[in-house]
Amino acid sequence: MIIYGLKNCSTCRAALKALPGAQMHDVRDDPMDQVVLARAFDLFGDKILNTRSTTWRELDAAARSGAPLDLIAAHPTLMKRPLIANGDALYLGWDKTTQAALGVA
Repeated sequence: MIIYGLKNCSTCRAALKALPGAQMHDVRDDPMDQVVLARAFDLFGDKILNTRSTTWRELDAAARSGAPLDLIAAHPTLMKRPLIANGDALYLGWDKTTQAALGVA
Protein backbone atom coordinates (compact mmCIF):
# COMPACT_ATOMS: atom_id res chain seq x y z
CA MET A 1 0.00 0.00 0.00
CA ILE A 2 1.30 3.43 -0.94
CA ILE A 3 0.12 6.73 0.49
CA TYR A 4 0.76 9.61 -1.92
CA GLY A 5 0.84 12.94 -0.14
CA LEU A 6 3.10 15.19 1.88
CA LYS A 7 5.15 14.03 4.84
CA ASN A 8 4.24 17.18 6.79
CA CYS A 9 0.48 16.88 6.10
CA SER A 10 -1.38 15.94 9.28
CA THR A 11 -4.02 13.98 7.35
CA CYS A 12 -1.36 11.97 5.50
CA ARG A 13 0.42 11.26 8.79
CA ALA A 14 -2.86 10.06 10.34
CA ALA A 15 -3.42 7.70 7.41
CA LEU A 16 0.16 6.41 7.65
CA LYS A 17 -0.21 5.79 11.37
CA ALA A 18 -3.52 3.94 10.90
CA LEU A 19 -2.23 1.77 8.05
CA PRO A 20 0.71 -0.28 9.34
CA GLY A 21 3.01 -1.39 6.57
CA ALA A 22 1.96 1.40 4.21
CA GLN A 23 4.70 3.39 2.53
CA MET A 24 4.63 7.18 2.32
CA HIS A 25 5.44 8.74 -1.05
CA ASP A 26 6.02 12.48 -0.64
CA VAL A 27 4.93 14.05 -3.93
CA ARG A 28 6.90 17.20 -3.22
CA ASP A 29 10.20 15.28 -2.97
CA ASP A 30 9.52 12.71 -5.69
CA PRO A 31 6.98 13.36 -8.48
CA MET A 32 4.08 10.95 -8.73
CA ASP A 33 4.00 8.18 -11.28
CA GLN A 34 1.99 9.69 -14.14
CA VAL A 35 0.15 6.41 -14.74
CA VAL A 36 -1.15 6.39 -11.15
CA LEU A 37 -2.06 10.07 -11.37
CA ALA A 38 -3.91 9.55 -14.65
CA ARG A 39 -5.84 6.60 -13.14
CA ALA A 40 -6.74 8.76 -10.14
CA PHE A 41 -7.97 11.52 -12.44
CA ASP A 42 -10.05 9.00 -14.42
CA LEU A 43 -11.66 7.82 -11.16
CA PHE A 44 -12.06 11.08 -9.27
CA GLY A 45 -12.04 13.78 -11.96
CA ASP A 46 -11.58 17.35 -10.74
CA LYS A 47 -11.93 16.17 -7.12
CA ILE A 48 -8.20 15.33 -7.39
CA LEU A 49 -7.51 19.08 -7.10
CA ASN A 50 -7.41 20.59 -3.63
CA THR A 51 -9.12 23.90 -4.33
CA ARG A 52 -9.03 24.83 -0.63
CA SER A 53 -5.23 24.85 -0.49
CA THR A 54 -3.01 27.88 -0.10
CA THR A 55 -1.34 26.99 -3.39
CA TRP A 56 -4.69 27.12 -5.21
CA ARG A 57 -5.59 30.49 -3.69
CA GLU A 58 -2.23 31.89 -4.81
CA LEU A 59 -2.84 30.95 -8.46
CA ASP A 60 -4.36 33.54 -10.77
CA ALA A 61 -7.48 32.78 -12.82
CA ALA A 62 -5.47 31.91 -15.93
CA ALA A 63 -3.38 29.35 -14.05
CA ARG A 64 -6.46 27.84 -12.39
CA SER A 65 -8.02 27.20 -15.79
CA GLY A 66 -5.22 24.78 -16.72
CA ALA A 67 -5.71 21.04 -17.06
CA PRO A 68 -5.79 19.39 -13.60
CA LEU A 69 -2.97 16.95 -14.36
CA ASP A 70 -0.76 19.77 -15.65
CA LEU A 71 -1.51 21.83 -12.54
CA ILE A 72 -0.57 18.93 -10.26
CA ALA A 73 2.61 18.29 -12.25
CA ALA A 74 3.61 21.94 -11.82
CA HIS A 75 2.36 22.25 -8.21
CA PRO A 76 2.27 18.83 -6.47
CA THR A 77 0.69 20.37 -3.36
CA LEU A 78 -2.51 20.94 -5.39
CA MET A 79 -3.31 17.23 -5.22
CA LYS A 80 -5.98 16.35 -2.68
CA ARG A 81 -4.38 14.23 -0.01
CA PRO A 82 -3.89 11.49 0.67
CA LEU A 83 -4.22 9.40 -2.46
CA ILE A 84 -3.94 5.80 -1.33
CA ALA A 85 -3.08 2.95 -3.69
CA ASN A 86 -3.94 -0.48 -2.34
CA GLY A 87 -3.29 -2.99 -5.10
CA ASP A 88 -5.46 -1.88 -8.02
CA ALA A 89 -7.79 0.19 -5.83
CA LEU A 90 -7.35 3.93 -5.32
CA TYR A 91 -8.84 6.02 -2.52
CA LEU A 92 -8.85 9.80 -2.30
CA GLY A 93 -8.92 11.54 1.05
CA TRP A 94 -9.02 10.17 4.57
CA ASP A 95 -12.71 10.14 5.41
CA LYS A 96 -14.88 7.52 7.09
CA THR A 97 -15.62 5.85 3.73
CA THR A 98 -11.93 5.40 2.91
CA GLN A 99 -11.16 4.23 6.42
CA ALA A 100 -13.97 1.65 6.31
CA ALA A 101 -12.88 0.41 2.89
CA LEU A 102 -9.35 -0.09 4.21
CA GLY A 103 -10.51 -1.80 7.42
CA VAL A 104 -9.57 0.98 9.82
CA ALA A 105 -11.82 1.11 12.87
